[in-house]
Amino acid sequence: MQKRSRIAALGISALGLAVAGCQGETAPPVPPAPAIAFVAAQPVTLPQAVTLTGTIAARAENNVSFRTSGQIVERFVDTGDHVTKGQVLARLDARVQAADAESAKAGLASAEAQAKQAAAAFARAQSLFGQGFTTRREFDQADQAQKVAAAEVEAAKARLASALETLSFTELRADADGLVTARDLDVGETAQAAATVFTIAWDGPRDALFDIYEALLIQGHEPPAVTVALLADPSVTTTGRIRQIAPSVDPKTGTVRVKVGLESVPAAMTLGATVSGTGTLPSRPVFVLPPAALTAEKGEAAVWLFDPASATVAARPVRVAAYRTDAVILDEGLQAGDRVVTEGTKLLRPGQTVRATEVAAR
Repeated sequence: MQKRSRIAALGISALGLAVAGCQGETAPPVPPAPAIAFVAAQPVTLPQAVTLTGTIAARAENNVSFRTSGQIVERFVDTGDHVTKGQVLARLDARVQAADAESAKAGLASAEAQAKQAAAAFARAQSLFGQGFTTRREFDQADQAQKVAAAEVEAAKARLASALETLSFTELRADADGLVTARDLDVGETAQAAATVFTIAWDGPRDALFDIYEALLIQGHEPPAVTVALLADPSVTTTGRIRQIAPSVDPKTGTVRVKVGLESVPAAMTLGATVSGTGTLPSRPVFVLPPAALTAEKGEAAVWLFDPASATVAARPVRVAAYRTDAVILDEGLQAGDRVVTEGTKLLRPGQTVRATEVAAR
């Protein structure tokens, strides 16, 4: 009897050990899928304010030059002087031209005297021919001599006009009211015909000139209004619009010259004054996301995208257009409606199953 009790006790102990062994082989519990939050990406257009530095210039500017060659003997204005239309700016040595004009005057006086003599001779011949005291031949000769003398007078007048005009070319006059912005020659120097002596900026409308990079020129958009401020005193401002864009890029600077026509010009904005111009340009569609949405994939900027069909995530490369303190702006890599993970990105891996919650876009 005692032997059976021992056997039963051993069996119960063995059963307990077997049960304990089975409980130790149970699989560990599966950890829950990580929780993330995502936002549906939507493209937006952000105005871009651009500020550049330029200068004030006259809308119309002209180079003035003598129309004949000679040595400059007098100069009456200099750079910075204001001139009026017709004002004498400089004068050449005019002795040769003056002598030619005097000679032409004398030639005209001689031609007019011969014309008077020929006219008197014709009058006598006409009277005698009417009375029958002269021949037809003599009458015709007197008539011909009168006509030749009259033609000589006209020719002498033309020569005198030409000589006086050439004499006037020795005086350089302003062709409009304006400001002298440059002087290339001075007294004692020889001026060649058509060589610039002065540059005059005409009074009237003014432009602000800016050299900008071609990438800032957005085709298909109306040119924006530009606020122009005096760099030395930003409180002095005016507005204008782009009226002319150079057709080619400057090969030295890689920029394009843009002229902004000013609606009004404060007195402080003198010619050559340095100004700043600020314009708001439209940008192409971009995506604005929280900074936490940005991660890195193989050393490149990327974001995590959530796939609702499989409840998994995957990384996608993107291009960052700009950084802000509260946002990151992407211009490539996303499409409208992409679900971008904005929270819980730290421990994600490609193809991982997640628990997602959508948040409203800002």
